[in-house]
Amino acid sequence: MEDRKTPTSETGSEKPKRRPRYRGTHPRKFHEKYKELNPDRYPDEIKKAKEAGKTPAGSHRPILLKEIIEILKPRPGYVAVDATLGYGGHSLEILKKIAPNGRLIGFDLDSTELPKTESRLRAMGFPEEVFTARHGNFSNICESLDDWGIQQVHLVLADLGVSSMQLDNPDRGFSFKVEGPLDLRMDPSFGRTATEFLMWVKEKDLAQILKDNADEDHADLIASFIMKARRQAPIQTTDRLAAVIGAALKTLQARAQRELGDLPVRRVFQALRIAVNSEFKSLEVFLENLPQFLRPGGRVAILTFHSGEDRRVKKSFQSGLRSGIYQDVALEVIRPGPEEIRSNPRASSAKLRWAIRSTRK
Repeated sequence: MEDRKTPTSETGSEKPKRRPRYRGTHPRKFHEKYKELNPDRYPDEIKKAKEAGKTPAGSHRPILLKEIIEILKPRPGYVAVDATLGYGGHSLEILKKIAPNGRLIGFDLDSTELPKTESRLRAMGFPEEVFTARHGNFSNICESLDDWGIQQVHLVLADLGVSSMQLDNPDRGFSFKVEGPLDLRMDPSFGRTATEFLMWVKEKDLAQILKDNADEDHADLIASFIMKARRQAPIQTTDRLAAVIGAALKTLQARAQRELGDLPVRRVFQALRIAVNSEFKSLEVFLENLPQFLRPGGRVAILTFHSGEDRRVKKSFQSGLRSGIYQDVALEVIRPGPEEIRSNPRASSAKLRWAIRSTRK
């Protein structure tokens, strides 16, 4: 953590505040990684982490950045929308190309990370008239653009993945690898947590959610174990949910357990996150409204990270192509190459699709 100065009780003079202590020679827990959490003060540490194929704590590495810029073709004076701003890595490169007379509006549902990203981009020299941050769901982009008197934009980007800041911070509950509250909300200031969701959902509905949101083959088995655990006490932490799923999998044959590994655990967390945040519904509304605020000839690029997202984007773009709304769409997904996956393993499941708005409709 960043060293801060605090006054002493006797003299009122200032002295540095101790950083958190940790075991061993390197910090392991998220909040102990004070160097990675202060990239401006420790650039060498950030460089080492990236060269080792890691994402520094509290940051996020933009995926398929070069390909997205080539697809969107940002130009000076363009108006752009980043529907899921996140850490702002993609937006930073877009801003460099549309400034000084262009404008980018970044939307994000995460009330915790959005102010940090806005401050970081402001510090890089992008004022309000060039870069605007908006807290909100990307399904409401049309209404938000109307507020600023903007009818249509030149390019749109949506990165649908969970950010590394969310995954790594145990307080958010997105990862089962460390203990934390079972939250899973994209906006921690609004809505029900995953714990609350599991308190009222019916077993039959939960099993269907695991199938629909994550293609989980053992959905019925896992749902039954979650219901039994829920009756004993609310499932309030990530490690308890992971243990419940693990107990369900132990009823399978040993070979099946070995082959599955932790895949079912990851799938359950994914399925619950999608349900808690109504992600599929928001994506469907966004895709339906997209042609309204994308100008003729405008370009859109969407990064997805699992089949449910990609299937919806693919069908929407293909339907738009058949109806003449889009003049061209990606026939095949674009995936990160081996080098990008080596340097950023979290890119391995990414799929990129694009479309160009028709000039005739």
